[in-house]
Amino acid sequence: MDNYKGIEYFRKKLAQKRRRVRTRYEYYEMKNLTHDFMTSVIPPEFKNFCVSLGWCAKAVDSIADRLFFDGFKNDNFNLNEIYNMNNPDILTNSANLSALISSCSFIYISLDENGYPRLQNIDGGNATGEIDPITYMLKEGYAVLSRDEYHKPILEAHFIKGYTIYYENGRVVDSRTNNAPYPLLVPIINRPDAVRPFGHSQISRACMSITQSALRTLKRSEIASEFYSYPQKYLLGTEDNAEWEGKKATLASFLNITEGENGSKPTVGQFAQQSMTPFVEQMRMFASQFGGETGLTLDDLGFPSDNPSSAEAIKSAHENLRLKAKKAQQTFGTGYLNAGYLAACLRDEFPYERAAFYLTKPMWKPLFEPDMATFSTLGDGIIKINQAIPGAIDKQIVKDLTGLDIQIEDVRDIDEAEAGGAFD
Repeated sequence: MDNYKGIEYFRKKLAQKRRRVRTRYEYYEMKNLTHDFMTSVIPPEFKNFCVSLGWCAKAVDSIADRLFFDGFKNDNFNLNEIYNMNNPDILTNSANLSALISSCSFIYISLDENGYPRLQNIDGGNATGEIDPITYMLKEGYAVLSRDEYHKPILEAHFIKGYTIYYENGRVVDSRTNNAPYPLLVPIINRPDAVRPFGHSQISRACMSITQSALRTLKRSEIASEFYSYPQKYLLGTEDNAEWEGKKATLASFLNITEGENGSKPTVGQFAQQSMTPFVEQMRMFASQFGGETGLTLDDLGFPSDNPSSAEAIKSAHENLRLKAKKAQQTFGTGYLNAGYLAACLRDEFPYERAAFYLTKPMWKPLFEPDMATFSTLGDGIIKINQAIPGAIDKQIVKDLTGLDIQIEDVRDIDEAEAGGAFD
């Protein structure tokens, strides 16, 4: 224990990072406040008026909704069984989403009542640790497993090699040993680098700044729309004792104004109606900036084009988004492999070497589902390549390109049916 930093160090570290993570969750959940400029010119009735904008959520969901973890190939240690027993669709989708928002999520590994590995996702605001820059696994970890209604930690866990120590209300309540070579807390990291090994959030500072600018524009447009709906009028030449009901005059379709005692006639006029066009153009400018930052198009951000796009045109327009999702697949896949590796050590009660899993590779479904035209083009290309190099493209490569899981037995059944063999 002398070489470990201890739970107090990680409590302080998590307290510093949690605020940033919660800020990004506020933007994702559209609960962030609008930071106004020149509040003195805003009418008092509108100062507490709140607007919401879902661009940050769109930036995250556009990547998260395209990431579908499809298990492992060359699964020599039967890791797919472990994930299939732990609701893989919910587990991996939740971990992907949390990592994109907070830059890093964690998979907490434990044993259930039957002694089988149990996997649980913990977001970046409730776990941290010290990472090994070579293996990208933790040397030491800390997680808050439950909080009270005031967000105060109730149940905490301290992870070190061979031990998981549990704290309840600050006191040790349990300590469980294991034979895993690393702590049973595995990071799932989005875009790590040498400076920030725990990665970067998809909701960057630029995204939040542009969103704030767009929110201020929306708020100003709402204020201006009140004057747009009810244009301001003026009346010149009235007598001092003349009575005038402004609200009734604004809503009335006909005004009856009589002459004054000396025969004077008031002059009625209306100020020029305010245009909403500048607000629309400004919102479009911010949408272009946000799209450039995140890889989204103006169609994604609420400014649809006139002509509908084909599947290939949509894929081409989202090239930057595809590259970001491809990078996320690589780093997330490594995290899922590390989690499966430690879970296999628990299941088999044997401390495997990490190098023994080098043949096992994470698989993902295609980022963009191909349409029928793409299937036809791919089919022609596959036939020509296999004619030139027999067996170059097998069913696994076809699955990676198209998402079709073709079984050889299914193909044989179809061939027999077409030949009449199925009815003999």
